[in-house]
Amino acid sequence: MPKILIAECKQEVSTFNPNLSGYDDFGVRYGDELLQYHRTVRNEIGGALTVFDADKNITLVPTYSAFFITSGGTLAKGAWEKLSKNFLDSIRSAPPVDGVYFCMHGAMASEEELDPEGWLLEETRKILGKNIPIVVSLDLHAILTDRMVEHSNAIVTYHTYPHVDFFETGERSAKLLLQIVAGKVKPITAKVAIPALVRGDELLTDSGLFGESIRIAQEVEKSPGGLSAGIFIGNPFTDVPELQTYSLVVTDNNLEMAEHASIRIAESFWKNHKSMQVSLVSLDEMATIIKSHTKGTIALIDAADATSSGASGDSNVILRKLIEIGYTGRTLLPIVDEPTVRKAFAAGVGNTIQSSLGGTLDPSRFEPLQITSKVLLLAESRFRSESFGEEWNAGRTAVLEINNFIIVVGSRAVNLYDRSFFYAHGQDPKRFDAVVVKSPHCQHHIYASWCARMVNVDAPGSSSANLKYLGHSRCPRPIFPLDATVEFIPKAKFFNKK
Repeated sequence: MPKILIAECKQEVSTFNPNLSGYDDFGVRYGDELLQYHRTVRNEIGGALTVFDADKNITLVPTYSAFFITSGGTLAKGAWEKLSKNFLDSIRSAPPVDGVYFCMHGAMASEEELDPEGWLLEETRKILGKNIPIVVSLDLHAILTDRMVEHSNAIVTYHTYPHVDFFETGERSAKLLLQIVAGKVKPITAKVAIPALVRGDELLTDSGLFGESIRIAQEVEKSPGGLSAGIFIGNPFTDVPELQTYSLVVTDNNLEMAEHASIRIAESFWKNHKSMQVSLVSLDEMATIIKSHTKGTIALIDAADATSSGASGDSNVILRKLIEIGYTGRTLLPIVDEPTVRKAFAAGVGNTIQSSLGGTLDPSRFEPLQITSKVLLLAESRFRSESFGEEWNAGRTAVLEINNFIIVVGSRAVNLYDRSFFYAHGQDPKRFDAVVVKSPHCQHHIYASWCARMVNVDAPGSSSANLKYLGHSRCPRPIFPLDATVEFIPKAKFFNKK
């Protein structure tokens, strides 16, 4: 009767965000609470549990789960020390097990440890020894370090962007782990480093060129001897020493297949990499576009302040520009500004406040905007996401009205890759002439399928798709698009070969 240990440590950061993340930016669960929560959510652990629960011979050993409430800045030293201690203590105190499933993101970074996931895996190996199989699921925006691959038996990654296969990735991970535990397969891994950082619509796996590489990976994974395959494009905003793109193939002890397939995936990606840049319009161009727009909702994409990519969420740049040009269309915007929320709560619903708005977290990029607004709604904001049912917490939240602008102001950032933050506070984007979307891409039905136009704005922010603006200092160089001349000679690196 195999015993399977389950643990989770997930965070994605922007090292360009000046604010450090803390331990209270994670939702933390222990033991059975981990299982109870994840059985209600269509995420990776939720998917894995459906596989494990289907076999009554399996005993689950849930240990520790730390799941980021939203992405943010670099994890503070003290927070990392507490998180890593709790994670490893839970492994040490667990009974002997036959296999391990770790759910991670892969784009985490702390002040001193720039490869937290790799470090946790290495330390887990010291605790459990080399003979206990470990399978890790990762986001395809992970920075796939050598240490991560060295200290796991196999890695499984998403095959979709926007990400809609969390649940399926967990299922794939669990099935592979059980095969390894049963001695049916002997994983061997090949990894190819690709000197590129990419953004843009061509990364949409259903319609973009990146999908060509993903479909090759899926073909490899489903072929005889294929166990896992994918491509990791990294999070360009997590500036760490191994930040670049990687292809990965795990086979059943077939070195030649792993090498050939990983190079094939990498070459398919490199063929298209120059197309994987987003076309941005300046704030002045945005102003021209919106002034001439007359029918349907226009979405103004402010991906530079995408909280799901690690940005601070307190950009007021688009609002400032719309006010400056005298835009009169009804406009919906999200922002993080805890001091303004405090003022709204003190004033009460229906009253008017004078305050600043924005620039409280990243003042070097965003200047506070002085406003007079009416308080429409106040809430203690905990809600489930529209997309996958995760529990989100924006803290105290206020809905403010400034003439034609409706602003949902949270005390803390939440993910904005769907409409949950708006819906939870009584706002339907479809009822507005314009909506500011602080996410690079959402599922098609969230905005693109019904908005009259989507405009990608070149605004400042710590998750800007204008990558040259950010100032990378740690990632390998030369690298596309930061350098003019970048050469790529595909070479596979092998792990776990006997």
